[in-house]
Amino acid sequence: MYSAEELQIFPFFRKLISQYGLRQLLDPLTGVISRGFMMDYARELIQEGTPFTFAIVDLDNFKYINDTYGHHAGDLVLADVAQGLKASLGENGVVGRYGGDEFLFIDLKNRAYADKKEFMTRIYGEDRVFRRNIPLEFCSPYVTATVGCATFPDNADSFDTLFEEIDKTLYRGKTKGRNCYIIYVEEKHRDIVIKNLARSGICSSMQNLIRQFELVPTLPDQLRSVMPFLMEQLNVSDLYLIRPDGHICAVRDTSFSDTVSGLDHFLYDDFFSTNRTGELQTVCPSFYAMLKRHAFETVLIVRVAMDMNQYGYLMCAEPRSMRIWQEEECALVYFLAKLVASRLFIAREELPASMSDAGKA
Repeated sequence: MYSAEELQIFPFFRKLISQYGLRQLLDPLTGVISRGFMMDYARELIQEGTPFTFAIVDLDNFKYINDTYGHHAGDLVLADVAQGLKASLGENGVVGRYGGDEFLFIDLKNRAYADKKEFMTRIYGEDRVFRRNIPLEFCSPYVTATVGCATFPDNADSFDTLFEEIDKTLYRGKTKGRNCYIIYVEEKHRDIVIKNLARSGICSSMQNLIRQFELVPTLPDQLRSVMPFLMEQLNVSDLYLIRPDGHICAVRDTSFSDTVSGLDHFLYDDFFSTNRTGELQTVCPSFYAMLKRHAFETVLIVRVAMDMNQYGYLMCAEPRSMRIWQEEECALVYFLAKLVASRLFIAREELPASMSDAGKA
């Protein structure tokens, strides 16, 4: 919770504390600045001509935390994130709650692009505000966030324009799969229309995927053809095929080859994801050993099946423990698995044992 001493270094809040008292300024749950006073501070800075960076933060899949661990755990996560942002900003700015699972922060120091990028890298990495497990009494939810930011006066000369720009960058981050930050750059973001971004969601991604998939005849070529799209949408470097006999090959890296066993002993659902591969050491030692051999720290695996016929699995795996698989990402790989299963079912084929020959399936 902000103290009077911490806020009084800012003339705007010093005046408000003397007028209203400290408690009136703060959000009662998180102890940071309430929404109205944050918006007023941004307007005052613009009126004074004081340069600053304005950012909006949206916690990813926060409803899942509430539904899984309870609303009390959700409240504790909000308070923890608020304090993390507050500590990262220090005397260089203030953080406030916008509402629900969203926050605002004003940064008076980091206004150049390189400085903003360095600060964002810290809160996603070194400072560990996001991309981390928050230890609570009965659970440790993994928390990520999407952040959009812009700077006055470099990017906008009015409050309305500035807020529109941070809103655009936030939505752009959401359409890129969340768990990221977007810094406003005029050439990239000035023509963004939020309602168009909202339309380009998971349904649009599925339409693009199926169009690309159907352009070529053989399954190896179909998988190769969708890889650039998957790499952009999922931020992955490759896609792995696991046959029922446990043999694994990769779409892009044709030299990749490995085997696993025992997947059916723990993969009861159509898909499984984790960013804590250590939990697999006991339930499926063979799978865990394979992941360790290739330094994979986060994995998404989806069953390829149709009409009681199981053809194996599609797997995304990356050497990044900070990765969390979003619902839209799981849905896109699930949809691809259904396309592959349909192709195999109709053609009475199997998953390829190798991608080195595009003519064989």
